[in-house]
Amino acid sequence: MNDSLTLQNFLGRLNIRQMLAPLLIVMILSMMVLPLPTFALDVFFTFNIAISIMVLLVAMYTLKPLDFAIFPTVLLVTTLLRLSLNVASTRVVLLQGHTGPDAAGKVIEAFGHFLVGGNYAVGIVVFIILTLINFIVITKGAGRIAEVSARFTLDAMPGKQMAIDADLNAGLIGEDEARQRRSTVALEADFYGSMDGASKFVRGDAVAGILILFINIIGGLVVGVLQHDMGVGDAAKAYTLLTIGDGLVAQIPALIISTAAGLVVTRVATEQDIGQQLAAQLFGNPMVLGLTAGILGILGLIPGMPNFVFLMLAAVLGFVAWKKFNRPAATVKQTAAAQQAAAQPVENVEASWSDVVPVDVLGLEVGYRLIPLVDHVQDGELLKRIRGLRKKFAQEIGFLPASVHIRDNLELRPNAYRLTLKGVPIGEGEAFPGQYLAIDPGRVSGQLVGTPTKDPAFGLPAVWIDATLREQAHVFGYTVVDASTVVATHLNHVILSHAAELLGRQETQALLDHLASESPKLVEDLVPKLLPLGVLQRVLQNLLEESVNIRDMRTIIEILAEQAPRTQDPLELTTQVRIALGRAIVQQIYPTGNEMQVMTLEPGLERILAQALQGGGDAGGIEPGLADTLLRETAAAAQQQESLGLPAVLLVPGNLRWLLSRFLRRAVPQLKVIANVEVPDSKIIKVTTLIGASK
Repeated sequence: MNDSLTLQNFLGRLNIRQMLAPLLIVMILSMMVLPLPTFALDVFFTFNIAISIMVLLVAMYTLKPLDFAIFPTVLLVTTLLRLSLNVASTRVVLLQGHTGPDAAGKVIEAFGHFLVGGNYAVGIVVFIILTLINFIVITKGAGRIAEVSARFTLDAMPGKQMAIDADLNAGLIGEDEARQRRSTVALEADFYGSMDGASKFVRGDAVAGILILFINIIGGLVVGVLQHDMGVGDAAKAYTLLTIGDGLVAQIPALIISTAAGLVVTRVATEQDIGQQLAAQLFGNPMVLGLTAGILGILGLIPGMPNFVFLMLAAVLGFVAWKKFNRPAATVKQTAAAQQAAAQPVENVEASWSDVVPVDVLGLEVGYRLIPLVDHVQDGELLKRIRGLRKKFAQEIGFLPASVHIRDNLELRPNAYRLTLKGVPIGEGEAFPGQYLAIDPGRVSGQLVGTPTKDPAFGLPAVWIDATLREQAHVFGYTVVDASTVVATHLNHVILSHAAELLGRQETQALLDHLASESPKLVEDLVPKLLPLGVLQRVLQNLLEESVNIRDMRTIIEILAEQAPRTQDPLELTTQVRIALGRAIVQQIYPTGNEMQVMTLEPGLERILAQALQGGGDAGGIEPGLADTLLRETAAAAQQQESLGLPAVLLVPGNLRWLLSRFLRRAVPQLKVIANVEVPDSKIIKVTTLIGASK
């Protein structure tokens, strides 16, 4: 009983699909050793032809090379299958060839007699021509393309990885998509490397086919004459025809597989298969078809030429060209009629409140050449990126910003775009669809031919280049992005920089409503019982102005509910909230390690600033000479910190934090000012620069 249960468990765990490949390889190898009956040979030869046709059709309908990533393995297995069949059929031909033309099965007989007319001289010539076509033309070309593609793909890997990291850091893609893209880049390199190696198997198979042909002919003559007492002519005819049939039945599938390999490695990844590309790119231009028809028609009128064939083909091409010429004309007429209908005068009506159009919170205006990037009908790539930006912003900052209103602006240059905040331009730049922006991160190894410019988001030196130079730019170390990524990155930088202005009353209320769905009592106790909505909004804006995210709304609401009975001052409330969020603030600046390398103020300077704060209440109370010195030394210290790869952080007493943050923010935008009380006890503070020590 236990033995039967064990057997059932074993059989239940067997996966037929997983066992199929090992069984197939074992069966192919066994054919080299074990004798096969003629019927089995017919079955396997037919199976070989069917597999080759299937591989060719899959290669033709594949959109991207990686869609058929198993192809190098298929190439090896089919080559091994053909060689095994050659060995098995050679054994049968030499053993049974004297018995008649069907000694090695019906398939070999058909290829040896019907395809070459029973003439072994013709068969040898046809076989050698097919082998040379496969070896010299198709396999050699496909192998060279795979070799070059593998080299360039490997050289471009670092640049592609940097581009993926840039998109991830800019918020254009998420972690999952970045991981998928990295995997695709690695698979692409592995695929072309495997294709480069697999093409050598096909070339070896072609050489082996020629050698096997002559070995079998010589071996058949020896066996027929010496062992079966056949005449030299009879032996040559019998064994040569069988050998030719055997060679053709193996070489034709090999030629088909090699053609499939060429189609795969020469494939340019698009959203169309090869048939659609041929129809659109080769036969899509009516001018080309019309000129071809005219040339064929002229040749068809020359005496002595095959007039009927030339004139017939010219008529077919001319008809197709005429149909294509007429189709755009009809489209133009329809467009003109639509424009004429739209131009009809509209009846004058009285003005109303509907004519008052509210100002868009976030706006994107584009020139007419950028319209395809934001066109819903054309599924503009920029639209997808903007949706991803808003989602990533909501996840990282803590609230959902207003939608980006996109419109075309004919007053802009054709390739220009403009970013607006509440109707006011806050950023502009240019993007060139079809080209790529190669951004110099500071360590490139070569120069590119293109239009010099600057990255509109961060001001880095860059060059607009043609698509043909993209791989070269990756090799040189540039970060290469397309036009839609340029605009999306700029937009992402703008909304992060103006997050506080994007948080209006409506967004604040929506944020509270979202929190109330999980913690209704917490929200009810604060707004509006203890704190007006406007004060809460101001506190959140104060945090956002200093790049502190508001994802931890539970902590923020709890601290405000605790402090609201004591004070309603937004600055004081912001200070208390920052203390509660201190761990998160420091973690955002120092994501790893327990040591904080910071800048601090000289104690004497701290006392002077504290007195100025008590006397003037803000930065206006600081003596001008002292203010200028403070700005200059802080900017120099911040630059020194960044040159060492450290964040520019100024650690100050709590009573001076807001004063110095507001005073230094515009002159040193990268500076982060944090208070002593905001630093967690677990952090180790190391002072790198003492500002004011020289005075």
